[in-house]
Amino acid sequence: MYDAVIVSDLHLGSSNCQARRIVEFLQRIASGSMPTQRLLLNGDVFDSIDFRRLAQTHWAVLSHLRKLADSIEVIWIAGNHDGSAEIISQLLGVTVREEVILESGEERFLILHGHVFDSFIQTYPLITALADRVYRFLQWLDQTHHFAKMAKRGSKTFLRNTRKIAEGAVELARKRGCTAAICGHTHHAVLQNEGPIAYYNSGCWTELPCTYLTLSEGQVQLHEFVPLNRLNLIPC
Repeated sequence: MYDAVIVSDLHLGSSNCQARRIVEFLQRIASGSMPTQRLLLNGDVFDSIDFRRLAQTHWAVLSHLRKLADSIEVIWIAGNHDGSAEIISQLLGVTVREEVILESGEERFLILHGHVFDSFIQTYPLITALADRVYRFLQWLDQTHHFAKMAKRGSKTFLRNTRKIAEGAVELARKRGCTAAICGHTHHAVLQNEGPIAYYNSGCWTELPCTYLTLSEGQVQLHEFVPLNRLNLIPC
């Protein structure tokens, strides 16, 4: 059994949210085929708190999360898209936190979304919004998401910002007496064990492949989600 399964950046309500895959993922946890003591939702579960944007499959994700919270510990860590913690708490009956320190084996993990270290989105909100639209258009243009990922990872601004978030998280983990930091926010999965404090990022569920992290006895693994349901192989 895992000590924790960690996902981030589901972005329910967005056109590129892989909702059917998320439902199958949650069903695996609920059925015991992916046994874990807790599920951590590390920010940006919503794209915005405009529930009119939620498709039927997005509501199905929320329904599965609420049922799962009756059987295992579900912790929701606030992201920059998630809106009011009070609304989220009432919607799913889970506690919303700004950050979590989790002990696994001999390791202490600081888990937070990571947007607090992202000065670019605060300084340049219009450019951020425009870049997001271009990124989503590229995903729509090519459903393998190959071009969108190439554009993102070819951006010096993106790479510089990703590095700043990792550095900020690692420094805060050091101050908190932790041995590792885990973030989301960048949509870029990372497994970085070099240095005295490790850094991990759980990636996202808005581009393929969808990724998640597992913790077991202090060991972190990065996984790509592969749907068993053939319908879920189609990006949605």
